[in-house]
Amino acid sequence: MKKERRDPPKRQLAFRAWHALPLLLALLASSCHRPESNVESGNRLQILHKGNGKEVQDLDPHLVNSVSSFNVIAALFEGLVGEDPHDLHPIPAVAESWEISPDAKIYTFHLRPNARWSNGDPVTARDFLASYQRILSPALASDVAYMLYDVVNAEAFQKGRVTDFAQVGFRAPDDRTLEITLAHPTSYFLSLLNHYSWFPVHIPTIKKYGPVFERGSRWTRPGRFVGNGPFTLEDWHLNDRIRVKKSATYWDAHNVALNEIYFHTIDSNDVEERAFRSGQLHLTDTVPVNRIDRYRREHSQLLRIDPYLGTYFFRVNVTKPALNNPLVRRALAMAIDRQSIVENVWHGGQLPAGNFTPPKTAGYTSSSAIPYDVEGARRALAAAGFPDGRGLPPIELLFNSSENHKLTAEAIQQMWRKELNVNVSLVNQEEKVYFDSRRQMNYQIIRSTWIGDYVDPN
Repeated sequence: MKKERRDPPKRQLAFRAWHALPLLLALLASSCHRPESNVESGNRLQILHKGNGKEVQDLDPHLVNSVSSFNVIAALFEGLVGEDPHDLHPIPAVAESWEISPDAKIYTFHLRPNARWSNGDPVTARDFLASYQRILSPALASDVAYMLYDVVNAEAFQKGRVTDFAQVGFRAPDDRTLEITLAHPTSYFLSLLNHYSWFPVHIPTIKKYGPVFERGSRWTRPGRFVGNGPFTLEDWHLNDRIRVKKSATYWDAHNVALNEIYFHTIDSNDVEERAFRSGQLHLTDTVPVNRIDRYRREHSQLLRIDPYLGTYFFRVNVTKPALNNPLVRRALAMAIDRQSIVENVWHGGQLPAGNFTPPKTAGYTSSSAIPYDVEGARRALAAAGFPDGRGLPPIELLFNSSENHKLTAEAIQQMWRKELNVNVSLVNQEEKVYFDSRRQMNYQIIRSTWIGDYVDPN
């Protein structure tokens, strides 16, 4: 299923949120007879309150892969290139300009002379160089290091086949010039640079509080943190909130409208929606599916549904018995009525996904798709040696805590039981445990979401 969200995609969220408060002032009136809500005081003080879902994994851009983490990181860091909030085309960020070689392999970036870290240090090309060496370090084992693989020898270095970082396609002729050499022309390369894996980190701070090229540094804690984005870290209360404050050293600080942002950790879609409804949040993107239609009817001015470049899917561990049979996997896939799920479970205008890449991604739409075909699914299961599900071991469907994920898993459980006579059990895990299970492949079938980091169907 193509997933849709109710906030602008990726970094666009931050830009639009920073300028959203005047509109909210017109919708909400304060009262002298009761304490101010977060929204009312926020409107007055230019402080944004955002529901941020689960607790973030970390605030180290080289060690995270969750949306909740990215939301905060996007406020604390900035890369070479940003994206226009209206059409997402690349725009200057830390780099004020760049040139591309005729063969489209060499990109030369010129950094702003007034780009600063939050401690006042200048942001230099060598900072980017050291950051790229860190994320590609085999010992760090970053989950997002692959985002740099288009660079000459980046993958070979990260996998240990090349040990001299000087052979990787990064060069800093001087403090304000960074040269990146690609292994091949990459049309979407500038868009890649807005992904957090490409953000610079302040190596001296990381070194002060732990190892640089291994996990374990505690540099992302308040009082220690140094970033280069429009905001800097003030408070981080686990399982409660993260507060960021407008950075006085940011090169474009005069265009940052907000003074602070509170990212509220709320481990329930229903609780987060109630917080929004009671005036404690300006913004939430986790509307419970059973309330979307009501918002459409009664509060349409508060609900926004935008296209989102992402796919909701389930990973199958093909090392497990029975699931290592492609006929079993095909039977399970064909027995899912995706149209029914998007209409009766999600309610948000999503599209049923018959393949992995969302339609019209950079003009591409796949011509192949997995059909909803119950009879075909039954034939495939029988051909695999499990007619009418007989002899098939029980299947465990794992998902992370969320009412929406639970409803989706229950719908699929019912479809497989009804159409294939498959015994399916559901397992719900807290986010961090869930990610550990996924990383260690400790599952049979697990809920996942792929979110496009750049607009290209590759």
